[in-house]
Amino acid sequence: MRQFVDPVAIARHDAVPLHASFDPHIEIAVVLPLAIALALIVWGARLAATLEWRRLLAGAWVASTSWAIGLAAVRGWGRITAPLEHSGEYLALLPGIHSIPSFLDGFVENIRHYPVHVQGHPPGFATLSASLHAGGLGSPVLVALLCIVVGAAAAPLVLVVVREVVDEEWARRSALFVVLAPMSIWIATSADAFYAGVSCAATALVVLATGRQGSRGDAYAVGGGILFGVLAYLSYGLVLVAVIPLTVAVYRRAPRPVLLACAGALPVVGAFLLSGFWWIDGLLATRDRYFAGVASRRPYPVFLVANLASFAIVLGPAAFVALTRLRHRRVWLLVASALAAVALADLSGMSKGEVERIWLPFAPFVLVSCGALWSARVTNGTRDRRFSTGTMWLAAQAGLAVGLEGLVRTAW
Repeated sequence: MRQFVDPVAIARHDAVPLHASFDPHIEIAVVLPLAIALALIVWGARLAATLEWRRLLAGAWVASTSWAIGLAAVRGWGRITAPLEHSGEYLALLPGIHSIPSFLDGFVENIRHYPVHVQGHPPGFATLSASLHAGGLGSPVLVALLCIVVGAAAAPLVLVVVREVVDEEWARRSALFVVLAPMSIWIATSADAFYAGVSCAATALVVLATGRQGSRGDAYAVGGGILFGVLAYLSYGLVLVAVIPLTVAVYRRAPRPVLLACAGALPVVGAFLLSGFWWIDGLLATRDRYFAGVASRRPYPVFLVANLASFAIVLGPAAFVALTRLRHRRVWLLVASALAAVALADLSGMSKGEVERIWLPFAPFVLVSCGALWSARVTNGTRDRRFSTGTMWLAAQAGLAVGLEGLVRTAW
């Protein structure tokens, strides 16, 4: 299997603002993403408009998974697992974990001895990987599939949020753009894809709770809180995802789901604390390691701008055009809250580069703005002649994704 490029070395290469290097390479498997893109462009809009809702969600999940895998295959099938096999990644740590409780108890004390990505995150994903490894399920292939499948679930989960906050029509209008986006390059394969799926699930549950009364709404809120608790132990920065459901709760004047979500997160915090890991100590230790390492070589003003440029590439050109055309207030509620979270992450200085994977959880909520690009609905097999505007931008999204995967080598 081809050796993957060291992420630190990649930062010295020339595909700025991405954390990548120019290395044009395309294999015969490129026909897979091209076929998927063509099928979605030709038939996707009609299906998105006419499929029964649950089938649409299932289809979005399958399409998103297939698209991510297809993009990875542009450079060969080994690209799917190679990012996880690097010495700086989580799987490199697993042979040294003989006891998960001991690992958690000594995490902060031993942080400097861990692979770079373990140093940069709470021990949640490392703990999950170690548990899978202990059960004989920790191979790179299985962990890669876990990341991709959970990451691809972000697409249907965001559609659920859009249907709840806006309406079903807008969810259907934005479905293809959420699925067929350049962000899928980093779904296959990075642990951040897993984080994106968890964050979208947590957000969806709390948002659903804001629109329901009684035990069902309470159950959604508590479930979302549990997932937000898990999310906090997957990535420190993703606590900012809470800005999205919090904004919806304020808009709907629904404080109860927020309070119940906070209560739901407490058992997760307590479990890690009893195991010897305190979140604040971990954050401070990670911050020390980060600013003593790669952050010291990355100027804050430069990456303040470069981060946003990278995020724009992840979204694709359709998102920029859609934002200039978006007039729907409730869609802006979701889009603006996601952009506010991105702005906070950018200003924090804890994300200097590599945001194409780090900010994956925020991207789908911005991409829902692309529903504004469709100038007509497809109904009963007919389409307005102006419908080609949305199709054109959908093709641009797919073309950028395939072109990027073939032109540059990323670390993920």
